[in-house]
Amino acid sequence: MTAAHLTVEETRGDSDAVLALTGEIDMATAGDLRAAADRSMREVTRVVLDFRGVTFCDSQGLSTLISLNRQASETGGQLVLVNIGDFMARLLEITGLRAAFEVEDQPV
Repeated sequence: MTAAHLTVEETRGDSDAVLALTGEIDMATAGDLRAAADRSMREVTRVVLDFRGVTFCDSQGLSTLISLNRQASETGGQLVLVNIGDFMARLLEITGLRAAFEVEDQPV
C-alpha cells in the first residue's frame, strides 16, 4: 500500500486563484489542501478548486472542504469547485453536501 499524495498547483489572477488538485484528498493530504487554500484566501477573494485530477476523497477531505467553504463565507470570499467529475458529484450528492458548495462545470 502506498501513501496518499496530493499535488496543488496555483494559478493566480487579479482577484482569484485556481488551485489545480491532482491525487487523493484524505487524512494524509487534507492538511496540504488546507494550507494552500489558506494562503490563497489571505490574498484573493475567490478561490477555485479544480478537481480534474482528484482520484479519491474521504470524510477528512470532505470535512476540509466544508471548513474551507465556511472560512471563505465568513471572510466575504468565495470557494468554487470545478471539474468535480462523476466521483465527486456522487459523493457530494449522497452526503447531502451538493447544495452547500458552489459548483461550476467548466474551468475558469
